[in-house]
Amino acid sequence: MGTHEKLDVWKLSIDFVTHIYKITQSFPSEEKFGLTNQMRRAAVSIPSNIAEGAARKSDKENIQFLYISLGSLSELETQLIISQNLDYFDSKETLYELRTIKSKLINYIKYLKTLK
Repeated sequence: MGTHEKLDVWKLSIDFVTHIYKITQSFPSEEKFGLTNQMRRAAVSIPSNIAEGAARKSDKENIQFLYISLGSLSELETQLIISQNLDYFDSKETLYELRTIKSKLINYIKYLKTLK
């Protein structure tokens, strides 16, 4: 059991949430309860599940929550691509940032699995 606040992947995902909130502010108002809400919820889920997993007493439980974070990253990745297809913004840089977080999260999961 550790603290999430020391994890680079958690720190990056916290910054990423802020980035997603700023991006979605410029989305059309008709998306407020659609894509905007979905993207924000998925983004918030990423660091939240990393934190919740770190608070668990076993690596197995921690890994389970990290996989939930990974699922939220994939969900958000899909929504960013949809947003780009709708010409809401150019998501290339944001997708790069997301994939960096995804890679770090996968590597962290792999590391935890080696501790078994």
